[in-house]
Amino acid sequence: MIGGVDLEIAVVDDEKTIREQIGKLIEKQIHDCHVSMFSSGEELNACEKRFDIVFLDVKMKGIGGIETARRLRKKSEDTVLIFVTGIKEYVFDALDLYAFQYLLKPINERKFAEVLERAIREAEKNTEKNELFIKSKKLTIDQSDILYIESNGKKVGIHTAGSKKIIEIYASMDELEKELDRSFYRCHRSYIVNMSHIAEYGSDYISVSGGDKVYLTKKKYSEFKKAYMWHLQNGGIHDI
Repeated sequence: MIGGVDLEIAVVDDEKTIREQIGKLIEKQIHDCHVSMFSSGEELNACEKRFDIVFLDVKMKGIGGIETARRLRKKSEDTVLIFVTGIKEYVFDALDLYAFQYLLKPINERKFAEVLERAIREAEKNTEKNELFIKSKKLTIDQSDILYIESNGKKVGIHTAGSKKIIEIYASMDELEKELDRSFYRCHRSYIVNMSHIAEYGSDYISVSGGDKVYLTKKKYSEFKKAYMWHLQNGGIHDI
């Protein structure tokens, strides 16, 4: 059994037997959690509670799982989303919605246990503030608010979301890279990008939320794709 913080978990599936099976597997593995059952996407979206982890069937009556996930993302960007389905063809739609994992039916208990363990670690990480302290300005920045960091001579510009504020400081990219969490990738000697804010990418560029583009070193393209896919599927970068 796994301990940890109290977690709110939702199971959404129009098949009662599947809901009950997933619920039992969760309770078998976690000490402290509250599991809510929903038979449709409409029921989940109508619920005002914030969930740490959501197990979501893709093909359901009424609103399907993909559309349900899109609506869920508008309310909660950091919910750990796990699709459970017998249909493989939706895997790329799932990745577009930053799905943590894509589990196939019939559910393999061993695989489920592995995925749930990783999902718990990710959910617990999301409850903690991961901050970057800028000593020279006596300023603390939530790392999740950083879009990308750009080097300009001896200065670096930290581009943030929301107000699109740019914080300029004297620092080296190497030093900052060591302080940032595993969501960040050094895509160019002059750029570090937050993979959680990537909108699209090509062979020599990465676009982030808000429309800004940063350079991607062409020789790093394959390495970057591997890192980004692991970030989307596993909540972190796989050691390359």
